[in-house]
Amino acid sequence: MTTVSSVSAADQVRDAFDFEIAKVAYRPDESLGWKAPSGVYGLHRNDTGEPLDVGTVSNRYTPHQTEDVIALVDACESVFDESANVRCHFNNGHYVSVAPSDEYRRSIYQGRDNIFPRLMIRGGFNKTAFSVTLGMYRDACSNLAMLRSVKETYQTIRHTSGLRLAMDELVGQFQTLKEGWQTLTNLVMSMEAAEVNLAEFLDQVYVPDPEADAKATRKAAKRTAKIVDRVNREAIRTGRQVGRSTVSAWEAYNAVQGYQQWNATVRNARTPFDRILKASDCPQTRKAESLALAAAA
Repeated sequence: MTTVSSVSAADQVRDAFDFEIAKVAYRPDESLGWKAPSGVYGLHRNDTGEPLDVGTVSNRYTPHQTEDVIALVDACESVFDESANVRCHFNNGHYVSVAPSDEYRRSIYQGRDNIFPRLMIRGGFNKTAFSVTLGMYRDACSNLAMLRSVKETYQTIRHTSGLRLAMDELVGQFQTLKEGWQTLTNLVMSMEAAEVNLAEFLDQVYVPDPEADAKATRKAAKRTAKIVDRVNREAIRTGRQVGRSTVSAWEAYNAVQGYQQWNATVRNARTPFDRILKASDCPQTRKAESLALAAAA
C-alpha cells in the first residue's frame, strides 16, 4: 500500500535524479595503442563522472534528462487524476514507480488479498523508447508485478527528449492505461476464480529435465519447496486453506512471480528495484502469466 506524500511527485523525482547525463567524446588511449574513431561518445553522469554501461552513441544522439522523466510522471498522474507518490531508481537509466492513493485498491479475496495500481516508467539509454507499464502491487506478498501480455497496460513513447512539449499528447496516450486498470482487475478476478493443480503448473513453468544429475535435481526440489512454502504463507495471510494441491491460478502465478522477484538468483540485481524489473521480464514469470491467463480464459 502507499500513502501519498505531501511533496509533489515532480520534486521527488527531481531530488532523486539531481544530475544530468552528458555525452563525452572518447579519447585515444596511447598506452593501449587504441584510437577512438571520431564522433564516438560515451554517456556519463555529470555529478560523479561515472560512465553508463550502455555502449557508444553518435554526436546526433540526444540523451533524455530528469525534466523529461518528470514530464512522464506528470502525465502518469493524469491517469488517476491526483497527486502520487513515487519511488526512483537509476541503473544505466531512469526508472520510476508511480503510486496513486489507496482509493484505487481492489479486493481479490475477502478483503485480505488486494491489489493497488502502479505505473512503471522505464527510461534507458540503450536507444530504445521510453515505456510506461501499468502494474499492480499485491499486499499479501509485497510483489510488484506486471502482466506484460495485456496490451492495455503498456505504452511506448516515441520521444527521447523534450517531452514537456508533448504533454497533451502524452496525457491522451496514457488514458489507455486508466482503462487498463479495470481490465487488469477483471483479469485478476478471473485468475482467482480459476483453479490449477500447483504441481502441474510448476512443471510447466520449470520443465523437469529427465537427464538432470543429482545436484540439479536437488536444486529443483528446493525451488519447488520454496514456491510451495510461499503459497502456504500467503494462504495464511489471506485466510485461505493451507496445504492445498489445487490453488487458484492467481495464487500460482504470484508464487512463481514472487519466487523470481525475491528468492531466485538474479545477475546484476543490486537493489530490490532491479529485482522487480528483472522478475517482470524473466521467461519463468512470463510463462506463469500465460498459464494463469489461459486457465482464466
